[in-house]
Amino acid sequence: MTDPIILGLLSIALIFILMGLGIPVFASLGITGIIGIILVQDFTYVYNVLSTFAFDETAAYLLTVIPLFIIMGNFALHAGVGKSLFHVARHWCGHLPGGLAISTILTCAGFSATSGSSVATAATVGSISLPEMKNAGYDRRLSAGCVAAGGVLGVLIPPSVLLVFYAALTEVSAGKMLIAGIVPGLLSVLVFVLGVFLVSLRHPDMCPPAERAGWRPRLKSLVHAWKLMFLIIVVLGSIYTGWATPTEAASLGAVASILFLLGSRQSLKNKLDSIGHSSRDAVNTTVMIMMTMLGAGIYSFFLSLIQVPQMMSSLVSDLPLPALLIIALILVIYIPMGMFLDAFSMLVITLPIVFPVVSELGYDPIWFGILAIKMCEIGLITPPIGLNVYVIAGIDRDTTLTEVFSGASWFILMELVTIVILFCLPALSTWLPYNM
Repeated sequence: MTDPIILGLLSIALIFILMGLGIPVFASLGITGIIGIILVQDFTYVYNVLSTFAFDETAAYLLTVIPLFIIMGNFALHAGVGKSLFHVARHWCGHLPGGLAISTILTCAGFSATSGSSVATAATVGSISLPEMKNAGYDRRLSAGCVAAGGVLGVLIPPSVLLVFYAALTEVSAGKMLIAGIVPGLLSVLVFVLGVFLVSLRHPDMCPPAERAGWRPRLKSLVHAWKLMFLIIVVLGSIYTGWATPTEAASLGAVASILFLLGSRQSLKNKLDSIGHSSRDAVNTTVMIMMTMLGAGIYSFFLSLIQVPQMMSSLVSDLPLPALLIIALILVIYIPMGMFLDAFSMLVITLPIVFPVVSELGYDPIWFGILAIKMCEIGLITPPIGLNVYVIAGIDRDTTLTEVFSGASWFILMELVTIVILFCLPALSTWLPYNM
């Protein structure tokens, strides 16, 4: 059986069968790719390809950004940046309708600018804000939902590991992808804040009003935000001005974060434990990402060998449909996939097939990348596999998984609103990176 389309469809089925058997995503992709190459060529060809494949795929200077951003976020977490941000946001927004929920969203956005991981953002901010909202009498569904949804901002707001991952898979500039996440990230925050505000106005019993802080405490609280502002200036400022490459900027951010940790009011033992834990987590996450890239690379090589991407590009470009509708249909595919797969897996499975189609249709890869990552965000809070939801359910034992999913459903609608705006206004994603 040598028909490329049939082989491609069978390979996709095999990937899901292997994952259903509990085999990790990277292994499912790699095994499927190897079997496919053997069917098309032979064992000798596979051996010749794989002998240098791992080195060729992962020995890239750009990929050093990934562990640096991860360790920067971990150091910032242990330095207490998240707790400081919530303190600032509560003083400025706590008196508004849904003020603590809005403060939670803003804290998630701020911490995302130091982390790059949605799970780390949700876990960090959730452990701080959930007890506060519970003591204030907030509805458990809204409280848990806003933390789970706020965590997904870590996927988009730079320094996002997923933005770098997309850049590595598509050979788009990592610096431009990171800068491209700024405006869509701020738009996502704005939509979330407005959404919480409207929900609070419609259901005031879910969000009891809090006391307004005076101007003196508000201004005084801003002192706690200096670490965040410093990291943003060091990392994003140096990339945007061209003073540093993304890798150099990530290195500067990691150094600044560890200095914050060493300067924090902790015992020397706790500081050393935090450094060790942060380093181990960075190694584990980096290895997971690299292995996923390696498995995806083998599978992508198989698809290229049987020319599936090229055939899909020709087929789709000849369809009697508007090009924008084709892009919209491609994006819709991410919704059911997000119910069962993590964001990295979705990108490595789909991009080898859909990215050539996007290029063939002449659309900007940065614009499509932002939209694809926004679609991946939704998967983090949709049942049954919404990872952020499970994290929040683990933090707050009094709130059931069903209640967290129920609270997150409001934010899924808000995410769709943001995606429609970004889809209709591509300049929101492309103007800033192209004016670096």
